[in-house]
Amino acid sequence: MQESETDKAGEDSRREFLSLVTTAFGAAGVATALWPFINSMNPAQDVLAASTTDVDLDPIAAGQSITVLWRGKPVFVRHRTPAEVAAARAVPAAELRDPVSDEARATKPEWIVLVGVCTHLGCVPLGQRPGDSRGDFGGWFCPCHGSHYDTSGRIRRGPAPANLAVPHYSFRDSNVLRIG
Repeated sequence: MQESETDKAGEDSRREFLSLVTTAFGAAGVATALWPFINSMNPAQDVLAASTTDVDLDPIAAGQSITVLWRGKPVFVRHRTPAEVAAARAVPAAELRDPVSDEARATKPEWIVLVGVCTHLGCVPLGQRPGDSRGDFGGWFCPCHGSHYDTSGRIRRGPAPANLAVPHYSFRDSNVLRIG
């Protein structure tokens, strides 16, 4: 008995369909087997939680500073007075060792947010508590080797080579600051 052309065409299309279904199931099986491995490369929940820090700004009065921990580092949040803002903005950036304007460092003039680690040897500068020495420029002072920072966290005197770092931050609303 001779096979007709329509039987051959039906068998070819059935074979193509079975090949396609088998390939699809195989790909789904490989993806299912690999997913736990791929998912293990995502950051852990504790790492994600440490990547950002929210700070309530309501209790911080003008002239006051707080220290929060972000990624294991102290971060200084200071509510600057109008006099501190004026003093920081009056300094020409060209006169500074690490020339950055106050406007480039503070999103809102009354708030300055800085990583509280001296850029010389990694000490934590003084100036956060009311009785601390704030150096010759009213900002922060690192007593280890005598670095003086102004109210914008810019190095003004001493061996530190750069300004205090400004972390990535944003204002979620008028009362909440998000660092990270």
